Amino acid sequence: MARDLTPGSGVRRGRLRVYLGSAPGVGKTYRMLDEARRRRQRGADVVVGYIECHGRHHTEGMLAGLEVVPRLHRPHRGAQFEEMDLDAVLARRPSVVLVDELAHTNVPGGRNAKRWQDVEELLAAGIDVITTVNIQHLESLNDVVRKITGIPQRETVPDEVVRRADQIELVDMAPQALRRRMAHGNVYRAEKVDAALSNYFRVGNLTALRELALLWVAGRVDEGLRDYRAGHGIDRVWETRERVVVALTGGPEGETIIRRAARIADRTAGGELLAVHVTRSDGLAGASSGALAQQRQLVETLGGSYHVVVGDDIPTALLAFARAHDATQLVLGTSRRGRTSRFLTGPGIGETTVDASEDIDVHMVTHEFTGRGRLPSLGRRHSRRRTVLGYAAGFVMPWLLTALLSQAHHRINLTTDTLVFQLGVVIVALLGGAMSALVAALIASVLLNYYFIPPLHSLTIGETNNIVALVVFAAIALAVSTVVDHAGRLTTRAARATAEAETLSTLAGSVLRGADAVPALLEKSRTAFGMRAVALLSRGDGEVLAHCDGGDPAGKPAAPPTGHPYAHPHPTAPTPPPTAPPAAPPTGHPEPADRPDETTEVPVGADAVMVLTGRRLPAADQRVLTAFAAHVAAALERDRLALAAAEVEPIKAADRMRTALLAAVGHDLRTPLAAARASVGSLRSSDVEFSPEDQAELLATADESLVKLTRLVDNLLDMSRLQAGALTLHLTEIHLDEVLPRALDSLPGPYPPSRPGDLAVDLGGGAPPVLADPPLLERVLANVIANALRHNAPGAPVLVTASHHADRVEIRVVDRGPGIAPEDRDRVFLPFQRLGDTDNTTGVGLGLALSRGLAEAMGGSLEVEDTPGGGTTMLLTLPAATPEEPPA
Repeated sequence: MARDLTPGSGVRRGRLRVYLGSAPGVGKTYRMLDEARRRRQRGADVVVGYIECHGRHHTEGMLAGLEVVPRLHRPHRGAQFEEMDLDAVLARRPSVVLVDELAHTNVPGGRNAKRWQDVEELLAAGIDVITTVNIQHLESLNDVVRKITGIPQRETVPDEVVRRADQIELVDMAPQALRRRMAHGNVYRAEKVDAALSNYFRVGNLTALRELALLWVAGRVDEGLRDYRAGHGIDRVWETRERVVVALTGGPEGETIIRRAARIADRTAGGELLAVHVTRSDGLAGASSGALAQQRQLVETLGGSYHVVVGDDIPTALLAFARAHDATQLVLGTSRRGRTSRFLTGPGIGETTVDASEDIDVHMVTHEFTGRGRLPSLGRRHSRRRTVLGYAAGFVMPWLLTALLSQAHHRINLTTDTLVFQLGVVIVALLGGAMSALVAALIASVLLNYYFIPPLHSLTIGETNNIVALVVFAAIALAVSTVVDHAGRLTTRAARATAEAETLSTLAGSVLRGADAVPALLEKSRTAFGMRAVALLSRGDGEVLAHCDGGDPAGKPAAPPTGHPYAHPHPTAPTPPPTAPPAAPPTGHPEPADRPDETTEVPVGADAVMVLTGRRLPAADQRVLTAFAAHVAAALERDRLALAAAEVEPIKAADRMRTALLAAVGHDLRTPLAAARASVGSLRSSDVEFSPEDQAELLATADESLVKLTRLVDNLLDMSRLQAGALTLHLTEIHLDEVLPRALDSLPGPYPPSRPGDLAVDLGGGAPPVLADPPLLERVLANVIANALRHNAPGAPVLVTASHHADRVEIRVVDRGPGIAPEDRDRVFLPFQRLGDTDNTTGVGLGLALSRGLAEAMGGSLEVEDTPGGGTTMLLTLPAATPEEPPA
């Protein structure tokens, strides 16, 4: 098969083969080397660009006989790292090159930041590449893997890079087998095995990663199958996977057929559930948006996906969607129309879909609403007043027209009479709908025959053409009135749909902009429907979860109406009268008349109900109200999840702190303990006689080690107190020139500075007093100054300055070191961070984190700024003991 040409060149693009591993240690590199040896035996020019064996002897043995391109050595932060020599591979121009670890991040200094970019260059040069990558390194799965393993993956590769591969081969292994390999020492060194087995390589983690890999590869295979069928013009369904499509109308039977379809999909492993709603192209279908929202939520709860397609021919749209998704089964509800309706309107959607389904199985699910529909309406649903007015016009209009036309009968002919009567029928249709127009047409036909068709004043028609004219008049009048009524019905529906869309759009906007969604939703419900009060009640005990009565939403909750099934006595919660007239709903409803309040309730999920007090809501408004209730249910669920997450966050933070503590302080605790123990043990030993100088040195070593250990323990205890909120403060007025010398004397390690030029202090002619805890301020200054001295450039002094600004005192510690990148400025204040440090003897990284926490506890702050000309400035801000006086 010919390879594609690289765009912009005449070189054929290389082919990419990826060995995708479900976890580290499953054998990707071994399989890649095995493939390389087979190709070499077939005569292919194969070289090794980069292979990482991780000390595995079996993998290293597979390298025998293969040409290895020498690696490139690149320095970084005082160490030497090995990378693939991309230029050397391009100059060698082999037929096939092996490149391990596709997601690897290159050492800074090369032209590509990631190894997959190196691979792209090789492919563009026409070189075939065989590479490896683990499932946890795919960019789209990064967050999922972090939730499963608790370990963030910093090295990732875009999914599209792997998807474009010509071949993807999954390298898989059962979790138990992989753990046995690790226990035998075939994956990691012996000292790392126990920690790996008890953390990342737990059976649950490996099983989840294996499932992710299988599903990802299955999706890639499915894409390839669809491409193949499209390329070969295959329209018939291939039942490679059970996919069940359920058609939703927004009717009350929706939940029944969704659950039935879910059970069908669950019968086979890997079955998919897809719900689809077909909406008309004019957007005027009468489906309940609230019911569809609830049904969508149910579909997603059952693990399915929800789709909306546009089509005026519903059976055709359903089958086109099913075939596009390679569905094997289609589930519909039986028709709600009765026998008479089916006789008058012909076959329904279900029967038409079955006839055209061909190789897709169609399930017609019965439900309690089957056959309970109504006959199709011949007219619009008007108000009672409008309906009465329409029928009255239908009776009166023909008589008025007869009277007018009789006065001018000698000047006009029968054609004009007929057209005038038709105009009258159209006017009646606009006013009262098709039924009143039908009445007008019948009366007009009789009057036209009696008064204007010879012989006059008789129902007998003398000429055949007059019979035809009368019949045509009646037919045209009925047809025109029906069309006019239909157009009016669409106009009304469009206006209502526009109003509903505007209302829901405003609703969504208010929720997104507001911090508290539930009160905003209740207020929108009250104003949109012109109600006096809205309350959200718990189904279980009738507790008022939220309310809105036109006043302050944070006030006392409105009591539910007396006799409400969820109501309980609430003596302190009377419903106050509205402070302003309720806003008119946006759907054209009249202002509510002065009459007793009525209540409307709508379920909000399974645990709550929304009760509206005010006017009686028509059915059309209740349909929109259902959508409001769905939003309220989602907001409640979001608040519940946020509350649960907030409750878990301290536990997670404590767990992170504990993990970081164990990882960071192990060395720092052991080192001073070991030094002190060795010194004391040597002094107690009777085998060696130490001179007084040696004894003094051993005692000094033990003392220094214990001081370091004490400082570390104090820092850990203070950090724990800060996080627990148990730190006791004694704020008092203190001058900086009092606390600064003590801070310098307490500097750890090689400090205080041995040379006078290492530190310069400028307090601006006078040390402004601050309001702080003296021992804590001393520790903050000592930590910040020690950090500046440690990172300062040789020969440049660290400058400490202070200035007074209104009610704050700003203390700056300025160094001329390498500086801190803007994206890393928050990280330096995290516990157990040694940003850029390679020396583990300088502490566990608690100094700046503790300093910021102590500063904030004293009412101040600690921030990072750039030093002009290079370096870092630590800005410590504290409350001034006496505010600065304004200039005269």
